[in-house]
Amino acid sequence: MRLRGCESAAAARHHARWNPEAASSTCTSESPGNWLPGSAATPGGGCYPDYRMKIAVVIPCYRVGERVLEVIASVGPECSAIYVVDDACPDGSGDLVKNRCDDPRVSVLRLDANQGVGGASLAGYEAAMADGADIIVKLDGDGQMDPRLVPSLIQPLLDGEADYAKGNRFFDLRGLRAMPWLRLVGNSLLSFASKLSTGYWNLFDPTNGFTAIHTAIARELPLDRISRRWFFESDMLFHLGTLRAVVTDVPMPAVYGDETSTLQVRTVVGEFLWKHASNTVKRIFYSYFLRNFNIASVEGVLGLAFMAFGTWMGVSYWTHGIEVGVPTTSGGVMIAGLPVIIGVQLLLAFLSYDLQNIPREVLHPRLLRRPRQS
Repeated sequence: MRLRGCESAAAARHHARWNPEAASSTCTSESPGNWLPGSAATPGGGCYPDYRMKIAVVIPCYRVGERVLEVIASVGPECSAIYVVDDACPDGSGDLVKNRCDDPRVSVLRLDANQGVGGASLAGYEAAMADGADIIVKLDGDGQMDPRLVPSLIQPLLDGEADYAKGNRFFDLRGLRAMPWLRLVGNSLLSFASKLSTGYWNLFDPTNGFTAIHTAIARELPLDRISRRWFFESDMLFHLGTLRAVVTDVPMPAVYGDETSTLQVRTVVGEFLWKHASNTVKRIFYSYFLRNFNIASVEGVLGLAFMAFGTWMGVSYWTHGIEVGVPTTSGGVMIAGLPVIIGVQLLLAFLSYDLQNIPREVLHPRLLRRPRQS
């Protein structure tokens, strides 16, 4: 059986909203739908629907089987291009799509060697940017993400409220019953580590692969330095943070079927911890010393210095007391304890500043106004 990507019920429901020919010629500022910023009050009373924005979908594929056909079939007409990236799949996902999908929007990209979900996604990004896409949506090919949610995912970008949007499976607590408990605990711990390493304290579910990015932002990212494997989504957030891009969470349900994940938790825990720690150090250095120097920079340095001095004094007094068999005096305890208390207070002040330092000014409108370099 051959599948066509535009034959889903979702596509029919959204057709009038996104198809240029279906747009009303007598729309007003109260008309339903999405409109480009500043278009509601045009001199002639007309509106400019945001169907002019070219939305592309990237679907990395590795051992996803026929589920990818169902994913493609559910992509609505708001998306004008679909890039299926065969990540050297031993099951031949690219051939499967090419032989059984008639959707004219679909392009199959094949990688010579397996590069991981990050490498496959970035290959799709580059193809979409080369073809002039304005917004790039990433969908996994295993069916865990509902393509009918794409309009909700890209809405913050269309409204000029964000540069990057990602799904959040933890918004609806009732839906978390479907999530395996190991993933639930792991995602919670990784979310905290990601907050430290990216500076996005307002985000959760950092490994969620249902994302949308404005290409004006994607062009500013060092794509060759972003992690190619399972750390891809977290590393994307780190690099977005260095740009001060605005990122927002979009609620989505957690969907788990009979698919088999190729992610082995035990094999990536060490890698994730090390990379989060490394990104945390780099982020703090970039944000508070290289690109800026403010009161939080002073608080951080002094806090660490006081903590180190107090700890060193405490250990020295403790070891000396053991050697001579005499308890440390109260004065010695104060000399060691007071710097530690001051250090903790300074580090808490630094953390409070960092919590308020989340990027809030949307970046891509300014980048679009900037002259394009030849």
